Amino acid sequence: MKKCLIVVDYQNDFVCGSLGNENAREIDERIAFKINQYHDNNDCVIFTFDTHGADYLSTREGRYLPVEHCIRGTEGHRLYGKTADCARDNDIRFYKGSFGSDELYEYIKANQFDSIELVGVVTDICVISNAVLAKTAAPETDVIVDASCVASNDNELNDAALKVMKSMQIDIINGKEEDKNE
Repeated sequence: MKKCLIVVDYQNDFVCGSLGNENAREIDERIAFKINQYHDNNDCVIFTFDTHGADYLSTREGRYLPVEHCIRGTEGHRLYGKTADCARDNDIRFYKGSFGSDELYEYIKANQFDSIELVGVVTDICVISNAVLAKTAAPETDVIVDASCVASNDNELNDAALKVMKSMQIDIINGKEEDKNE
């Protein structure tokens, strides 16, 4: 049984940098634990990296979110904390200039997995985008989002994104108790 863990954009700028927040810091140990479990089982671990250039502020995203972040080659672009310590050289990395990764989509489409699990940040932007791509690339595969291992700077949008993903037949695990009965 081959499983895949996708760690979405768990980079310094989203945790402790220009777009960082306490919600993102709180999930570091849980993500690291999960990475170690996947490594111990010889399963696939993938990291996505939000990646921008020095021209970020002149891009469409930069005009809508005028906060420089995840500029290639900066400390903010690197993985954060214990999660960074768990990354191995043979883990797969995708560098993306947008919310979703077309290369990740193609990789999932070309490889057979029994399940694909996503963790990381930002739930209502990049996590949901890549979860939808995974579901599209592998519609018969279990796609899972661990609610205890994702974060947003906006709790309402975090919860809304989880509900939308659930409505798209993406399995949400470790969610709030009231969501389990829906």
